[in-house]
Amino acid sequence: MVHIMVINEFPQVVTIAGNDSDGSAGGPADLHTFFTRNTYGMMILTAAVAGNSHGITAAHQMPTEFIDAQFKAIADDFAIRAAKTGMLGTVEVIENVVANLKVVDFGYLVVDPVISTKHGNTLLEPDAVTTMKDKLLPLADVITPNFYEAQILADMTIGSSADQIEAAHRLQGLGVKNVVIKGPHDNFGAEALVRDFVLLEDGESFWLEAPYIATDRINGTGDTFAAVIVSELALGKTVKQAIETAKFATHRAIAKEIAVGHQYGPINHWQLLTDME
Repeated sequence: MVHIMVINEFPQVVTIAGNDSDGSAGGPADLHTFFTRNTYGMMILTAAVAGNSHGITAAHQMPTEFIDAQFKAIADDFAIRAAKTGMLGTVEVIENVVANLKVVDFGYLVVDPVISTKHGNTLLEPDAVTTMKDKLLPLADVITPNFYEAQILADMTIGSSADQIEAAHRLQGLGVKNVVIKGPHDNFGAEALVRDFVLLEDGESFWLEAPYIATDRINGTGDTFAAVIVSELALGKTVKQAIETAKFATHRAIAKEIAVGHQYGPINHWQLLTDME
């Protein structure tokens, strides 16, 4: 057999996540995002999910031996510049992913701490929250919890912007370098504005704001936000630049609806192309 050496020049990224059967969230949303942001996306499957725009009906976790095999297959051949985690589900899977991440060189790590869906489906076992905090978060370059996930991870109630700031500092205290806490849709009852608080590794902090868009077509929003950050980091952008791009690119994808599904449809990933050269 003749082996041809290929230089891995094109930016390559990987998502470590579940596969949603309707393509709107999880790994499929990540892969849509990677493609539109000019990076080559790969996937390490942690779970198979049966669902549609109405909700999730079943989920099956992958055996850790199969996750090991996927890590090895990708690490043996590809030059991964950045990675993200999505749905992990169990203590066993988190521990397995952490063990693999400590061995491979996948560049930047963005953690999207998937705990539950907007439909109310629980995607992370209660016991796994502690494992995530103790073992996965210290490896993260960026973490992107939504308002509800931040409350669980920071072990506090977030009822104001000041609380949002405090929660970010608590998460950074767990070992995460850079934190983005996505705010509630009504800015704590003040206005129809979504304010995300960003705390960077060097101590810089700032708010990113965008008008709230009233729509049911928001499946995959969190996945897409984190995946844009992954792509931007792989393209050589700073963490701050990557987060800013993710905020406004995702907002565009929500604003320009597409009619797919009958309830909570996907966001419009084609809108992620609009600021690309």
